[in-house]
Amino acid sequence: MLLLAIETSCDETSVAVLRDGCVQANAVSSQVKIHEEYGGVVPELASREHLHNLMPVAREALGQADIVPGQLDAVAATRGPGLPGALLVGLRAAQGLAFALAKPFIGIHHHEAHLYSPWIDGNPLSLAIDDFQPNVSLIVSGGHTILVHVVAPLEHHVLGGTVDDAAGECFDKVAKLIGLPYPGGPELDRLASEGDGSAHKFPRPMMRDDS
Repeated sequence: MLLLAIETSCDETSVAVLRDGCVQANAVSSQVKIHEEYGGVVPELASREHLHNLMPVAREALGQADIVPGQLDAVAATRGPGLPGALLVGLRAAQGLAFALAKPFIGIHHHEAHLYSPWIDGNPLSLAIDDFQPNVSLIVSGGHTILVHVVAPLEHHVLGGTVDDAAGECFDKVAKLIGLPYPGGPELDRLASEGDGSAHKFPRPMMRDDS
């Protein structure tokens, strides 16, 4: 099976080509320089950049894999969660391409992509799903911080998560407040590695809350 996969859930435009579950090509266009002056991702700007970048990135991925759209067996895209405008660009482009080629469209849940990433390995990269074991996973990303019980492939249950900001978003906001360059996460990580972990005793948050 030859699959074209599109990801536009936040600020990077990514297109991959997979053959029988193995990655044949992966092209990415980053927006870091565009959002740098604002200290964080501006959703409207991200959406516009996806509109500008998606087709060139898709052509690059197809070129890397040395195939043409007519050879595809299916088209996939992230369907959520994510920035609504950014998601819409990739989702509608993938659905339109699938319709034009009369091929199936596959919507991918953003969280599931994170959950199964530890099983991606090898050369070429592929998902070693035969090695899957039930587990409890922690997703810590820019938009989500959740604890998930992964029962089986494509079956998972959210056990809990943050009720305000995600950890990644908190990183960006703190970095901006103290004047660190964007993206702030790597810089905060570097500073933390040089600091004294026992210098401040932080309380455990919301221990008496039912959430």
